[in-house]
Amino acid sequence: MKFTLLFILTVWVKSLRSGCSPSCIHPPGKWCSSLDSAVQCGVVKQCLESDFLRSRQTADPVHVELYYESLCPGCRLFLTHMLLPTWVLLGDIMSVTLVPYGNAQEKPDGQKYTYVCQHGEPECLGNMIETCLLNMTDMAFHIIYCMESSSDVLGAAESCVKVYAPELTTDKLMSCVKGDTGNQLMHQNALKTKALTPPHQYVPWVTINGVHTEDLQDKAMSSLFMLVCDMFKGPKPPACGGSKQQHYRSYCHNE
Repeated sequence: MKFTLLFILTVWVKSLRSGCSPSCIHPPGKWCSSLDSAVQCGVVKQCLESDFLRSRQTADPVHVELYYESLCPGCRLFLTHMLLPTWVLLGDIMSVTLVPYGNAQEKPDGQKYTYVCQHGEPECLGNMIETCLLNMTDMAFHIIYCMESSSDVLGAAESCVKVYAPELTTDKLMSCVKGDTGNQLMHQNALKTKALTPPHQYVPWVTINGVHTEDLQDKAMSSLFMLVCDMFKGPKPPACGGSKQQHYRSYCHNE
């Protein structure tokens, strides 16, 4: 135990000395993914604090599910302007599930399925790419945000993957998209969407802890942040106005 504490303190001091170092080559979403990345990016203290807060969290996170389609303007707006920013701020008390399918129609074709999408074949391709990403990398949310915030959703896919998941090759991704795995994953999205109660009438369609009501939908669309804060049953985190405010005093000094 003493050795572990000494090791952590040593690494902590090193990280503070090397803070804001150009040696950090990881995107923010991966800064706390390992000790090495935390040290390189000078955020060991912040990562330890975040882990400590999570370990003391006893209430279940608020689970937000988004049923959407990749080229739906309203879906793109909600995902990029409301859902991801809220998740960035409240990731310790909320979880997110994305279901790319929306108003598509599924038809059996032998042992596989074919799909007709509301915004045409490009949307079917976008839905499939995002479905495969969700199954292939833990950085899928970041990549999907990158795609959906671009003026060209499909055209941005390759560059977004290179930024957030460089280990995922285009060949590997497209093998899923065009193969049996992607087809079956999309079938699961179809089943999940068709099983919604009440049945979805539009997209984006939001459920909170598995429940959809027009009141919850309206609140999610107007301020998902406030909705998650209000529905979380545990002690409110600082971002929600909790009693214990946390200050991240980490500066890049002018040397």
